[in-house]
Amino acid sequence: MRLISTRALKPGMVLATTVYNMRGQALIHDNVPITERMISRLQELSIQYVYIEDSLSSGIHVKGTVSSKVRQQAVNDIEKTFNQLSASDASPSVLMIEDSAKQLKQVIDVVLSEVKANHDLLTILTDVFTYDSYIFHHSFNVTLYTLSIGLELKLSQKQLEQLGVGAILHDIGKMLVPEEILLKPGKLTEDEFFEIKKHSEHGFDILRQLHSVSLIIAHCAYQHHERLDGSGYPRGIKGEDIHPFAKIIAVADVFDAMTSNRVYRKAMLPHQALEVLYAGSGSLFDAQVIEAFRSSVAIYPNGMIVELNDGRKGIVTDQNKGGTDRPVIRIIEEDGQELNSPYPLDLSRELDKVITGFDPDYEPQSLKIK
Repeated sequence: MRLISTRALKPGMVLATTVYNMRGQALIHDNVPITERMISRLQELSIQYVYIEDSLSSGIHVKGTVSSKVRQQAVNDIEKTFNQLSASDASPSVLMIEDSAKQLKQVIDVVLSEVKANHDLLTILTDVFTYDSYIFHHSFNVTLYTLSIGLELKLSQKQLEQLGVGAILHDIGKMLVPEEILLKPGKLTEDEFFEIKKHSEHGFDILRQLHSVSLIIAHCAYQHHERLDGSGYPRGIKGEDIHPFAKIIAVADVFDAMTSNRVYRKAMLPHQALEVLYAGSGSLFDAQVIEAFRSSVAIYPNGMIVELNDGRKGIVTDQNKGGTDRPVIRIIEEDGQELNSPYPLDLSRELDKVITGFDPDYEPQSLKIK
């Protein structure tokens, strides 16, 4: 399979992954020839990229770090917990939230087990969801990234469990933010942004009341928008005053926000978002955390068509652990000419060759659909 821009989709191409809505319902199925109507629907949903199956990308696999079943169960539990807080007719009892938090801790145990088993896969960009599911899938994605970083940093089992719960609940305070602000399809006003920023304090106030979670988890919600130089919120604390778990969640949170489609902003690709994180390394974000993140996430995911500094083009086929910026690629074009016999190139062994760009609109002449 390979990654392609939705603007480059043509009727007759075959989706490799199913597109879901927030409730896990399939909107557009995989392995079915796509139609003009389906293409229009994807674009209406602000989905920029999808995976397709074709002969050019034969044998290239993209497997998620966790199973679709585990992902959907986790997202459903997150939604249930968050929705208890956003109920307009009454405030939820501490006991009700306590029960939901206990359920999420069980989910973390399952997720952590799968992340450990598949940690070397390095790939999380496989599921395509609509923007209306953002807050729930964001919480889950942040949890996956956070646990991957924690494993790379050699945290203990107990630390990983706490970190996972802190990550999955880091945005719980957003459910006390007015919905018209939280889901606004456009740029926030200064006053609206002020209200959004309160979610860190809301989350802390909720979580510190719970007996089933430690105060550390409450501080994950409280501090994940703090920055090393004191420019964050809500308190503007600096450096060592920020809990190590919050520093990890901060990197995961920003990365997922940048690589997610929103109504008002297009998603970045992983390598673009990582460049932004590197720009803030040591000043905004913990440098050790960013390095651990780089080693555990596919910067150039399998199936992406990339361009090299010598002009050749290829499809990423495999990842190199510890060097995710230098994957194995299948060369498909040289000197502007499509190759009849593509061949592999391991960038970890060709250090003078670097990826300089990507081409999600690539349309091979041999596969043009009439």
